[in-house]
Amino acid sequence: MPGEQLVRVDGRRVRLTNLDKVLYPETGTTKGEVIDYYSRIAPVLIPHVIGRPVTRKRWPEGVGTDADPGMVFFAKDLERGAPSWVQRSPIEHSTGAKDYPLVADRATLVYLAQVASLELHVPQWRFTAAGDRGFADRLVLDLDPGPGAGLAECALVAQWARTILTGMGLEPYPVTSGSKGIHLYSALPPGHSTEQSSALAKELARAIEADHPELVVSSMKKTERDGKVLIDWSQNNGAKTTIAPYSLRGRMHPTVAAPRTWDELDDPDLRHLEFTEVLDRMQAIGDPMAALGFGTGAREADDGPLSAYISKRTAGRTPEPVPSNPLGDASAGDLPIFVIQEHHATALHWDFRLEHDGVLVSWAVPRGIPPTYKRNNLAIMTEDHPMSYATFEGVIPAREYGGGEVTIWDHGTYELEKWRDDEVIATLEGQPGGPLGRVRFALIRTQGEGEKSSWLLHRMKTDAAGRAQQDGQPVIARGATEAAPFSVGSARSTAPVPPASAFAPMLATHSSPGIARRSAQRWGPWVEAKWDGVRAIGFWDGERLHLRARSGNDITSKYPELTTLDAGLGPDPAILDGEIVALDERGRPSFPLLQNRMNLSKPREIAKEAPRTPVRWYLFDVLAHDSVDTATLPLAQRRETLEQIARGSIPAIVVPPVFDDVDAALDASRQFGLEGVVVKDPASRYRRGIRSESWLKVKITHAQAVVIGGIRPGKGLRSGSIGSLLLGIPGPDGLQYAGRVGSGFSDKTLALLEKTLMPLRSEENPFVGVPREDAADALWVRPEVVGEVEYAEFTPGGILRHSRWRGLRPDTSPAEVVRED
Repeated sequence: MPGEQLVRVDGRRVRLTNLDKVLYPETGTTKGEVIDYYSRIAPVLIPHVIGRPVTRKRWPEGVGTDADPGMVFFAKDLERGAPSWVQRSPIEHSTGAKDYPLVADRATLVYLAQVASLELHVPQWRFTAAGDRGFADRLVLDLDPGPGAGLAECALVAQWARTILTGMGLEPYPVTSGSKGIHLYSALPPGHSTEQSSALAKELARAIEADHPELVVSSMKKTERDGKVLIDWSQNNGAKTTIAPYSLRGRMHPTVAAPRTWDELDDPDLRHLEFTEVLDRMQAIGDPMAALGFGTGAREADDGPLSAYISKRTAGRTPEPVPSNPLGDASAGDLPIFVIQEHHATALHWDFRLEHDGVLVSWAVPRGIPPTYKRNNLAIMTEDHPMSYATFEGVIPAREYGGGEVTIWDHGTYELEKWRDDEVIATLEGQPGGPLGRVRFALIRTQGEGEKSSWLLHRMKTDAAGRAQQDGQPVIARGATEAAPFSVGSARSTAPVPPASAFAPMLATHSSPGIARRSAQRWGPWVEAKWDGVRAIGFWDGERLHLRARSGNDITSKYPELTTLDAGLGPDPAILDGEIVALDERGRPSFPLLQNRMNLSKPREIAKEAPRTPVRWYLFDVLAHDSVDTATLPLAQRRETLEQIARGSIPAIVVPPVFDDVDAALDASRQFGLEGVVVKDPASRYRRGIRSESWLKVKITHAQAVVIGGIRPGKGLRSGSIGSLLLGIPGPDGLQYAGRVGSGFSDKTLALLEKTLMPLRSEENPFVGVPREDAADALWVRPEVVGEVEYAEFTPGGILRHSRWRGLRPDTSPAEVVRED
């Protein structure tokens, strides 16, 4: 339907509509931006709401204005038509039971944002394994300023409360509510009822009021609140809720209930934060109240068949489903289901899962499904998995439990003959045309009990009717099937493709024209233009393109002209390497022009700028094709494959020509104002994440990546703004000072630099060897941001001469910066 799109979020399908609808008129914040916020904040939000019933405040038409506020709906029940995969749990009310949503995954947050659930409210208790209201696990004090009081007064009261709570062994964590006041959270020891926690909070409020009657009140009477701060203790009642940490607020501006540090509460300019600031903070400092989040070690999973699964995973840090209920789910069909997943973890294995008693009982099978009754394969029992895992595919981050890529090998239903503690016999029927077919299996326990016990997976000689079963095909890792090897010319590769997280780009080594010329003579000539853009690895699934920067960050949404349509790269999956460039009015790549695109993140801004600053993706390599790793093939043969893939691509995707003469390529680069050339060994393989001497870059323009470590305030026309930036290049003794840059800044650039650098202010000088005159009025910043400058030369002391600003390099980390001359 017009204005609708179906997206996949961590394996779940969510229908999104009206993404351009403005929900916050005063800031122009759209529904798409709200959905983006909840999607990105999920890793730190979910641990604070998981297992808790969520009550929502919905603004379907937006919050409106002061003069014309938007209509708000208070929602407890899930909407009719909510996706079946949204977890829910009932609570009895006088009018009957209501099914409250439970937020345990990113997809649920995206759905709730889609229906304009701007505010998420939760109680200070979680459901038990039986679905009942559990004990209180958090204490909350809501510091609410009355008329004549404000955030500064709340911060003072918070410090008084902190002294008492800390003395009781209840470490408090502050949250600026995004509305008026401050919330204080403390973890409670096990066994407190909500009535007990509410009584405790009330006594705390009275004690603070007794010590500071001039500023604190514990009574709910509005007549007693002028000029004072109410300590609202009542939200610990089991029937009440508090705005969840990291939830948006339905105010005129998109503020957030933002966890803060105690140092911040000492700031006289303390204020509420908007959602863009909170996202930036998450990237910079993580979650200040992470110790209170379920799944971080502060809480143990309740008893139940899924308790081991839940205890090993942190919701929001892995795309896997993390249920709040450890009991499992009821069967949804006439026949139980199975799934076999291929798992590229530390060691490749296949996960064999059978539905039983509301969970997926699971075994890891290192050698996969036996193709014949003559072979038995070892199977190791693992923890039970939730039923929702049956549809899971994705990449588990490397540092999380089970890190690696998971794909579904086959799935279907099964007919059970026997289920005992030491033996399971069943006939599985996979998908039509799938690799399994209809096969009868036996699982026989040989050693141990429960998780980590050893079993044999046996393909039965006969089916349930006693007829002989046919042998199956050998199980080979995805992309390595013998029936369809990948070949280019006489080369042949059957290596499986590593997970997407492994595709760090290959890097070139800096070289002089003379060295590059001699190398080309030795290797055979192969020269490519060096484009003045940003590196982008593209993951093509046969229909849509996903892009990642050199840093690994997802940049798909930044370039919709490449990613929101069929790019014409053929029916087979591929992983491609290239450079995103913006062309000036003469058709020449311009890195300063590309800055207009690469630093945008809001969908509305991207859509507005894209027609003014269109981009091209210049391809020069292919890392995988048709699910097979091609990195081990020679460059010349990879090039043939690349040209085949891109033969029918859209005009914005280009495979530039290869030169056969270094000097001719350098002359052409000078003529067209390009950055330089890259000379490559045509026999070289692609080495992920390696700076290789098989690729030599020769620059015509002098450009240098630099780490920003300080700001000198502007004077004259730039008074109140940035005058110049202090730059450094990492060396053996630390961040070696490399001079200043004060030219090449537009007003837009200065605004972006202020927004980027001011949150990084520090008292510590990060440089080695900065002169006293440059340090005299410097404002130091943490050396976390990389930029790029043009320059004439380096002085003998390593200082850049006649430097001019080119732009930020968010695709490069400080550790990757090296001196290029």
